[in-house]
Amino acid sequence: MMGQLLVIAQIAGRRCALSALDVKSVIDLGAVTPIPRAPDYIAGITALRSQALTVIDCRLALGLATKAWPTDHRAAVVAHGGHAYALMVDGIEDITTAAGEPGQVPGGFGPEWSRVAAGMVETMIGPALLIDLPALLAGPETARITEAAANHAD
Repeated sequence: MMGQLLVIAQIAGRRCALSALDVKSVIDLGAVTPIPRAPDYIAGITALRSQALTVIDCRLALGLATKAWPTDHRAAVVAHGGHAYALMVDGIEDITTAAGEPGQVPGGFGPEWSRVAAGMVETMIGPALLIDLPALLAGPETARITEAAANHAD
């Protein structure tokens, strides 16, 4: 991980890192068309060069309350499982390198962050939560289902 390129974004007031290998581009997010009956964290779809992107509201994907769309209308385009996504974040900060291996996430971040953080990584511009992309894309429902199953097993 040391020396790996990271895209630094702000999500819900926290500095987060996405592997630059996962981020295909950063785009200006245009019109987003809602998808009927989609989970709340899926804001809709948008198009990029005739490719459909599923737009993910990262705040809602974490299970946090959302607020008005931030003034930075850019989104990180990622691909996972053969699908392309545009991640709505509060802002894109920088591209930097990891200065070490990811460490444990300190307490106090809450269960929403624990579910999607692969660790805390030191970067050239300061510490950031390393985001587990599949966990973020899965949304908050998977956390509730897993929690309900664990409670039912007790």
